[in-house]
Amino acid sequence: MDSAPLPEVHSAPRNSLSVTFAVWNALFLREAVARLSATRGAWVLIVLEPVLHVSYMLFIYTAIRAKSVAGADVALWLVLGMTGYFTVQHIFRRAMGAIDANKALFAYRQVRPIDTVIVRAALEALLGILVLLALLIVLAFLDRNITPSEPMETISAFFGLILSAFGIGLILSVVSDFAPEVGNLVSLLFRPLFILSGVIFPLSSIPVKYREWAFYNPFAHGLELLRSSFFPIYHAAPEANFRYLYGFALVTIFLGLALQVRFAQKLRSK
Repeated sequence: MDSAPLPEVHSAPRNSLSVTFAVWNALFLREAVARLSATRGAWVLIVLEPVLHVSYMLFIYTAIRAKSVAGADVALWLVLGMTGYFTVQHIFRRAMGAIDANKALFAYRQVRPIDTVIVRAALEALLGILVLLALLIVLAFLDRNITPSEPMETISAFFGLILSAFGIGLILSVVSDFAPEVGNLVSLLFRPLFILSGVIFPLSSIPVKYREWAFYNPFAHGLELLRSSFFPIYHAAPEANFRYLYGFALVTIFLGLALQVRFAQKLRSK
C-alpha cells in the first residue's frame, strides 16, 4: 500500500521588519565577538582604559588634597566624566569605520551599509553602560554614595550623549568612506574635546565670557547634566541644558540618515 504523500509546507514570507531585526542580531553577535576577541584580553582593556584614567586623575586630586569638585565627590565625578566621554568617543569612532570594515557583507542584499553603523554604535553604547555600572559597583564597595538624586535625568543625559555620538558617527561613516583622510583629520580635531567637554575639570570654573564657546560642544552639555543628576548640591554650569543636547542629536541623526539614503548604492558598490 502506497504511503500518503506528505503535505506541502509553505514557509510564511518574512516582512521587512523581521528581516532587519534578524540582520541586526547577526551583525551584533559578529561585532561583539570581533570586538571582545580582537586581541588577547581585549575585554579587559575596555574596562581598564577608563579605570587607568580615573586612577591617574584621582591621584592628582588626592595630591592636591581635593576631596570634592564643585560640591561633588571627586571619585564619582571622575568616573561619570571618563566613562561618559569614552563611551561617546568609541561610538562615533567605531561607527565611522563600520561601512569600510564590512564591505564584504554587502554582497548579501539584506545587509545595508546603515545596518553596520547602527549595530556598531549599539554595541559600544551597551559596553559603555556596562563599564559605567561596573565602576559604580566598585565605588559602592568603597562606601561611596552612587545613588543619583535624579535617576530620570541620569538616563536622559547618558542617552543624549549616545544619540549625539551616533549622529556624528552616521555622518562620518559616509564622509570617511569617500574620503579616508577625513578619519585622521577627525581624530585630530576631536582630541581637544577631552579637555573642552569638562572631563577632568568643572566647566563652571571657566570665565563666563569664554564658557559659552565650550557649550557649543554637545558632549559638554551631556556630561554636565549627567553629573548634576547625581549630586543635589553640584555647582553645574547654567548653560547646560537638554534642549541643546537633544537638538544636536536629532539634527545630526537626520543629516546622517539623509546621507545614508542618498549614497546607499555608492556605499555598496564602492
